[in-house]
Amino acid sequence: MNIIGISGLHNSVLFKKQNFPDLSPRQYRIAQGFDSAAALVTEDGIMAAAAQERFTGEKGTGSFPVDAIKFCLKYANLKPDDINYIAHGFSYEPFQSFIEDSNDFDKKQFKTVYSEEALLRNVSEYLPDFNWEHKIVRIPHHLAHAASSFYLSGLADSLILIADGMGEFHSTTIAIGKGNDISIIEKIPTLNSLGILYGVFTLYLGFYMNFDEYKVMGLAPYGNPRRFFSQIMDIVHLKNDGTFTIPMLFQNASLQEKETYTGTLGLISDMFGPSRIPGTEITQVHKDIAAALQAVLQASLMHILRHFKKETGQRNLCMAGGVALNCTANGIIKRSKMFERVFVQPASGDDGTSLGAALYVKRIFNANQKFSPMSLPFWGPSYETNEVEQVLRHQDCENLLFSSFDLLAAETARRIANGQIIAWFQGRMEFGPRALGNRSILVDPRDIGMRERLNRIIKKREDFRPFAPAVPVEFAKRFFEVDDDVDAYAYMLFVAPVRSEYQDKLPAITHIDGSARLQTVSSNDNPRFWTLLNEFGKISGMPVLLNTSFNIRGQPIVCTPTEAIDTFLSTEIDALVLGDYLVLRK
Repeated sequence: MNIIGISGLHNSVLFKKQNFPDLSPRQYRIAQGFDSAAALVTEDGIMAAAAQERFTGEKGTGSFPVDAIKFCLKYANLKPDDINYIAHGFSYEPFQSFIEDSNDFDKKQFKTVYSEEALLRNVSEYLPDFNWEHKIVRIPHHLAHAASSFYLSGLADSLILIADGMGEFHSTTIAIGKGNDISIIEKIPTLNSLGILYGVFTLYLGFYMNFDEYKVMGLAPYGNPRRFFSQIMDIVHLKNDGTFTIPMLFQNASLQEKETYTGTLGLISDMFGPSRIPGTEITQVHKDIAAALQAVLQASLMHILRHFKKETGQRNLCMAGGVALNCTANGIIKRSKMFERVFVQPASGDDGTSLGAALYVKRIFNANQKFSPMSLPFWGPSYETNEVEQVLRHQDCENLLFSSFDLLAAETARRIANGQIIAWFQGRMEFGPRALGNRSILVDPRDIGMRERLNRIIKKREDFRPFAPAVPVEFAKRFFEVDDDVDAYAYMLFVAPVRSEYQDKLPAITHIDGSARLQTVSSNDNPRFWTLLNEFGKISGMPVLLNTSFNIRGQPIVCTPTEAIDTFLSTEIDALVLGDYLVLRK
């Protein structure tokens, strides 16, 4: 059985622009259906998965994932007729009668954006040779998230927490996974959404909602959470049954207010003063608000988990949804020891629902389906040496082909230790937002000046944002305060404290609060990156590298050798390791 899973809602932003033509770019980002992607699941498991943004260059796009679908088919050498089902990580049809009783805007939005009819129009427009009319299976959004996490966790049973801005009509779902069954035990409606609350504060702080929440997470350690904690905590009304309400999100009267959260933003402004204008100074008040917001998110998640852990007796936890990309909150949950194992699906945003929808459809048609635990999500495109060589022939740069990878790794480690910034392009592209060692920029974490240099001349981003360390799994406990489940840190989704004796020795990856968003690397999952880390350890005495994604501001992570070379040449990166080649400027 061959299943293509997809995510995204193609017409979502266009529909909003047509109905509200005078909004700002940040207000158009307040919508459903971003991060479109495609994943291919066959009898042999997960064959391919990639986000549409990697092929178009439009970061976070929700457009129909035509290029991602074509990549999946090409990788597996399949034709459209070889696909048995196409699974979509949204299912609004069960709510159609409710929508039909609503206003004209909701009816038009359902028909134009949410319906299966709208999806079929997209298929007909972008893939006219695909005859998938009777092959589409729509999977509820949070169920797709749940499947993407639990089925790949390797756990026999688990509590499952899905939290995001919204699915169809819910923002938080609690479920139990057992065997290959997922049973939902509680749902919290969209109007009570921790993801939306965090997003509206992101907007208030001058960033993009549904896009820049990770910036607020990075800003939070610079603030004092106690200053505004009580005020923001009062916004979230925790209930004895493990759920909560957020009345502030109800305070949007008109349709336009609901589409822009103007009413909610007004209430926040009444509490803390006017919203920050993008591009202006970030003050200590803004940092303290971010810190309090982060603390409230963590308190609310722990409230949910304590209740449902006690109610269900589950010892393990699986998480997905956009809120599960909050590495700081994930670290708090993991270090609480509430659960024996915590698994967070690395593509926890909406791109991951493409994978979850495909996995769930596989389960629908095989009640005894067994799923294998995932390793690293290297499911994107890869390029052979001859393909890289062909690209290099047309580039104005010097290149050296190494006779062995060990020699290349030793030379790369030497250059990093000498203060060079190295772009690193290897194997198959990662699925999800994190560069896990195949599309990375790597530098020496011992030099605090590297953080400022990266932010200023390479990444061109805010200086408060932290960088992540990568370390061989065997050395993780030496440098970081982690438990025995060190493999859980392989996906760069948990923050962990840097051991006090190494904070001054690893300043470029140690955040202001002494933490780091850790990535552990094993020789089985990524032997090349593991080898490089150990080669650097031979020189420095510390096999730790600063690992950040291979892209510049506003650009998705690079996908192809041509993009890698173009990005290298347009920045002050010192060298590019492209497969077995070392690429330098002339």
